[in-house]
Amino acid sequence: MRDYVIMTDSCCDLNEQEVAESGLCVVPLTFTVGGETYRDTPDHAELPLAEFYRRLRAGEQSVTAAANVGDFTDAMRPILESGRDILCVAFSSALSTTYQSAVIAAIELRQEYHGAKIVVIDSLAASRGQGMLLWHAAKEKAAGKTLDEVADWVRENIQHQDHWFTVDDLGHLRRGGRLNATSAIVGTVLSIKPVMHCDADGKLTAVSKARGMKQALTELVNRMDALGTRPLEGQTVFICHADAPESVAFVTELLRKRFGVTDVRADYIGPVIGSHTGAGTLGLFFFGSER
Repeated sequence: MRDYVIMTDSCCDLNEQEVAESGLCVVPLTFTVGGETYRDTPDHAELPLAEFYRRLRAGEQSVTAAANVGDFTDAMRPILESGRDILCVAFSSALSTTYQSAVIAAIELRQEYHGAKIVVIDSLAASRGQGMLLWHAAKEKAAGKTLDEVADWVRENIQHQDHWFTVDDLGHLRRGGRLNATSAIVGTVLSIKPVMHCDADGKLTAVSKARGMKQALTELVNRMDALGTRPLEGQTVFICHADAPESVAFVTELLRKRFGVTDVRADYIGPVIGSHTGAGTLGLFFFGSER
């Protein structure tokens, strides 16, 4: 059996240690703040996360760019040269052209490296929801599963990954076209927070509203109660946040008290996703009966 590498892109928002422990190859997307373009790498070496969110809160705008075909070709070629195959699990095609770029790169390289296997899967996921899928896929690989077996596991579990989140700054939803100006203003005045999820097609969808951040965060946990795969206490739960440690602590404690969940893996939303959510966002990811 040929060895293989699991590849993804930086929208998975796994941190440097998680990437290293999982043996992943991560293709960075880019973002531009203040006229300067940075690569979104797992170590965030080019622009630290604390500085990125400080600048967002100060009113600076960040513009993002998808990974292109050349980015994936450059990442894939050394792996293929070493005689290994590739399983690439990419950022939701409903949110970015990154997945399409990976597909095109794979088509081109298959013609160049005859006999090499390059499998590209649309995660239909974002941030640490995508990261959770990769983290589990890496565990399947470590257990001795073949590329095809891990690819099958990923496809079978995509629609059982739940992505629930809330946004603190409604201005970012307005600028992204997901909320009109009047609703954003009224919502801000009344402290209305949207409860959203990443649906079966990988799109971001508003489901309900909550009054205040704690109510919104509680609603995320309620969704896990309604949809989560039992036993809930046995799940490894992932959380992403946009510089919101208090919200992380609140949700983590609620998960412990209500369900006995102890394995919670929380970390920052990276600059690419964070450019669209704004500071204060929190997402909760778990396995459930349906999306």
